[in-house]
Amino acid sequence: MTYFRKILPVFLLTVLAFVNGPAHAIITITITEGGEGGTPIAISPFKWQGKGKVPTEVSDIVTADLRRSGRFSPLAREQMPAEPYRDKDVVFKEWRLVKATALVIGYVTPVKPDLYRVEFRLYDVFRERQLAGYRYTVKADRLRTVGHQISDLVYEKLTGEKGAFSTRIAYVSQERSADKKRLYRLSVADSDGANPQTILSSVEPLMSPAWSPDGKQLAYVSFEKKRSMIYLQDLKQGKRIRVASYKGINSAPAWSPDGSRMAVTLSKDGNPEIYVINISKKSLQRLTFNRAIDTEPAWSPDGRHLVFTSDRAGGPQIYRKPVTGGQAQRLSFEGNYNARPSYSPDGQKITMITRRNGKYNVGVISLADKSMEVLTDTRLDESPTFAPNGQMVLYATERKGRGVLASVSADGRVRHLFTLTEGDIREPAWSPLNP
Repeated sequence: MTYFRKILPVFLLTVLAFVNGPAHAIITITITEGGEGGTPIAISPFKWQGKGKVPTEVSDIVTADLRRSGRFSPLAREQMPAEPYRDKDVVFKEWRLVKATALVIGYVTPVKPDLYRVEFRLYDVFRERQLAGYRYTVKADRLRTVGHQISDLVYEKLTGEKGAFSTRIAYVSQERSADKKRLYRLSVADSDGANPQTILSSVEPLMSPAWSPDGKQLAYVSFEKKRSMIYLQDLKQGKRIRVASYKGINSAPAWSPDGSRMAVTLSKDGNPEIYVINISKKSLQRLTFNRAIDTEPAWSPDGRHLVFTSDRAGGPQIYRKPVTGGQAQRLSFEGNYNARPSYSPDGQKITMITRRNGKYNVGVISLADKSMEVLTDTRLDESPTFAPNGQMVLYATERKGRGVLASVSADGRVRHLFTLTEGDIREPAWSPLNP
């Protein structure tokens, strides 16, 4: 019943060395719908074996992650019959009596100054067997990361699907500076809104952040020189390069799955069209040739197709075209406005913004039968993006006159609201799963 996979002392996830330091506004997440009805699970408080106060309550992070998924209903502490932290302390019968199907236990102990060992175990309560056991040795500033890693492992063991708790989100916030000027910040935070870090601040608009497939770079659009230009920025070193600054529109960057190319929208030849940039060779390939507006490209997970928005049929609709060329195929037929497409990780669905009864909502098209499901009922949604495990869709919307982020599960059952302590928040992008 005892096995562990040991994690080496320097937990190998690099801390981002952001140039501009932490963002000022803090994101809070509220579960607005679907918080009940998940699988009952118990996360016993991890035992602190040091003096004073534990630097981070790792078990609280695991509890919050699993509750936020909507797939689990963690027991409240007062409902727990005991608080075991060692294998020998677990009595499965008492956990069955409180209807917990799974149990997580663990402890945190100091190894030396600013170095801690975290150990956890996951049990199947009804089969009375251990499903996982890991040990981590990390610095204090990595304890939150360990919590998310544990959540990912628990989620995957119990659902068979990858967890996305240790991923990150990029977003653009807007607030007023002391002299009443608008200030835009491109920021990155953990998937639960913690540890916000500013990538770039500007008094000119910032738009369309897009993660590289390895999660090490962001592409984005900046108007800092009074016109749109596309940049790539290394998140660890802070270095950036300009990849598109043609005459006219330079917008909507989208990385290819292998990270070697980028689809963009350019109007350098007079009309907004889809182009593909080879990043290392700095070569440019035009993909669409139409008098209509073609914009907002997104790659299929296999890298063979691009979906994009075009008004070639009289109003914005979703089209798909092979990257090697050929005819564009229309994918959306319900409603007269469908835009901002993005693939699900398995390539089976596309999320987009669809207009219904004057409202702009998040919709999902099944590529198998072209059917559409509308997931939201708010008034002005935009910029939908799938979580890297395909279980949630993150998007921007409005609430009480403020720009906020929200997420909805792929089945529409679970909803969250992401709000800043100050200012508006827009343009979300979810990072890939950690390698």
